[in-house]
Amino acid sequence: MCTEATLHRGDRSCGREPPPGPRPRRPAPRWLARPRIPAGGVLVGLRTTPVRIPPRSCRTGRGCHARSQRGTDRHGLASSLVGVTEVAKRALVGRKLRSEQLGETLLPKRIALPVFASDALSSVAYAPDEIFLTLSIGGLSAYAFNWKIGIAVTLVLITVVASYRQNVHAYPSGGGDYEVATVNLGPTAGLTVGSALLVDYVLTVAVSISSGVQNAASALPWLEGHEATAASALVILLMAINLRGTKESGSAFAIPTYLFMIAILLMGLWGYARYLFGDLPTVPSAQYEIVPESQFEQGITGVAMVFLLARAFSSGCAALTGVEAISNGVPAFKKPKSKNAATTLLLLGTLAITMLMSIIVLADLMKLRYVEDPAEQLIKNGVLAGDSYQQDTVIGQLAKTLYSDFTPLFYFTIACTGIILVLAANTAFNGFPVLGSILARDGFLPRQLDTRGDRLTFSNGIIVLALAAIVLIQAFDAEVTKLIQLYIVGVFVSFNLSQLGMIKHWNRHLRSETDPAARSRMMRSRAVNAIGLGMTATVLVIVLLTKFLAGAWIAIVAMICVFLLMRGIGRHYDRVAEELAIDDTDVTLPSRVHAIVLVSKLHKPTMRALAYARVSRPNSLEALTVEFDPAETAALMKQWEELSIPIPLKVVNSPYRELLRPVIRYVKELRKQGPRDIITVYIPEYVVGRWWEQLLHNQTALRLKGRLLFMPGVMVTSVPYQLSSAGRAKKKLAKPRPAPGDVRRGFRGR
Repeated sequence: MCTEATLHRGDRSCGREPPPGPRPRRPAPRWLARPRIPAGGVLVGLRTTPVRIPPRSCRTGRGCHARSQRGTDRHGLASSLVGVTEVAKRALVGRKLRSEQLGETLLPKRIALPVFASDALSSVAYAPDEIFLTLSIGGLSAYAFNWKIGIAVTLVLITVVASYRQNVHAYPSGGGDYEVATVNLGPTAGLTVGSALLVDYVLTVAVSISSGVQNAASALPWLEGHEATAASALVILLMAINLRGTKESGSAFAIPTYLFMIAILLMGLWGYARYLFGDLPTVPSAQYEIVPESQFEQGITGVAMVFLLARAFSSGCAALTGVEAISNGVPAFKKPKSKNAATTLLLLGTLAITMLMSIIVLADLMKLRYVEDPAEQLIKNGVLAGDSYQQDTVIGQLAKTLYSDFTPLFYFTIACTGIILVLAANTAFNGFPVLGSILARDGFLPRQLDTRGDRLTFSNGIIVLALAAIVLIQAFDAEVTKLIQLYIVGVFVSFNLSQLGMIKHWNRHLRSETDPAARSRMMRSRAVNAIGLGMTATVLVIVLLTKFLAGAWIAIVAMICVFLLMRGIGRHYDRVAEELAIDDTDVTLPSRVHAIVLVSKLHKPTMRALAYARVSRPNSLEALTVEFDPAETAALMKQWEELSIPIPLKVVNSPYRELLRPVIRYVKELRKQGPRDIITVYIPEYVVGRWWEQLLHNQTALRLKGRLLFMPGVMVTSVPYQLSSAGRAKKKLAKPRPAPGDVRRGFRGR
């Protein structure tokens, strides 16, 4: 029958359009009556919540942000936790920063240098040790090659720095080696670089922290046996500092890094000054001879000599670790980003080369001896040094001898060295999150890694790095001699693919460039990358040959696992995107909407769900209850009739006292009857505010939603009812409190 109400509901079965004008309202039952919305409030369910709206002049102001935001947080369980968790979080990471304040977190060169260069500069503290340690296998005669190996490492470092200066200009987005390889060599090469760098960053944190703890254990005997625990605690501390923001962590670490530079350069200047005046002493270990291993007793010649020098060279190439971090962190620099990053790279290369060569040459002039087992390898007048001999590091021996008349400088140098070994991990805490965010943006890592936290850092990446490093530290018990064997492989894999990618980059541009000056510049750049590829490929081969069985295979296996994991994540996101793409069927409306309100008993949550379901105007609406006890069901039906609820109530029997299976079976039957219909299930539930109250109530609604969400054509709507405990925080927060900056503006609240 065609009525006025039918036309206003949009039913065109009568052949006429709805008449113009407002739709006539039908009087609602008393139990469905809507409350009047008071001024300054909005309707939330069937209750009103006042919302404080800041004046228009305040909405974009810096001091008003926290005050206007507070109005949205004054309800539910989340608001009840503000008093504890929010205060603790603010104490840990600091106040929130708006997205517009990202420019305030960018780094000038003076801060960027210690932030991104601490890893590369810290290698100065152990690269000379590795060179001397490896050469000691061949006896004292092999020490004649120490400065030559230092020069070879320096040449590779110069080439790599020159290559990366080109990278930051050509690819300033922060992808670094990953972006270069992906654009020029394809996604597989890019993922190979990404997996290698991610593993290398984790190893950087584990090796640096463990090395610093082991150095500290020699001065603090109570640390012995607890190195792994102490190293894990330091990782957590670094994580907390970096969660406060790149600029704040850089400012905190800048002074120790600069002090380390001053300490090493001052030691070198003082040593060379004494050498020029003929007053350079020899270190105490100079009086010892070195016992070579059996294969070198007749001297180092032939293949054995080549293998030994190659192994020493690969160990010395640890000085190159961390150079790639600047190319991955270009977005963190102030504008002009590429220029500042290239300048910082030049400063890093100059400082690292100067410090490295000054230590190696000074150690050679002072006849330093450094071996793996001094008790068995050092001999004096035919007598072994024995267990009583205490061997200091290369820097420790040099500083103790040069500053024998002024010990404060010796302690200053040793303290700065120990601190820089720990702070070297900070480079990874800046590189890993940025690289992880880029990989997440490209769909190869979880999207959460591309989310900035309260301090505009990629906080999820920082936490993941810290957890991975702690696992590695605990697995290897913070033993540097074991962890160092896993090192270097990843960074040289990325070096090689980056150089190859840059060669293809210049080849591609040369095909279209016609300006002679530009072509000449590109050809020079290509030559630099070609030389760099030759050098880094040689180092990678040497590293694999000399360190594969010693532990490098573990790093390679880890890279393969990360690579396969990222490939799997990428395929998953591709499948999801393909399934979510809109097609012609998505614009077709469902034939009918059948609504079901689940009822366990008649109380306020149920009445709210019934009211909300009626307001949504489905084509058909019914209530559904599952019968466990016939008496309770009869009481429910009687109460239903007494309240004159105009919705049919259906009862589903459950002989085995199950709730989920009868409901699921009923919904499936409805789906079979109308495959093109949409079924909406309304689930009333009440919200409690205390954690222990959660334990006192079953989670039936949660389990039911979990099952229904996997059924196609079924929509699940939760209708919450907040109990008084859930809203107690509103009373605590009802009194206005000053936001940051309000006190000086005169707002103190009441």
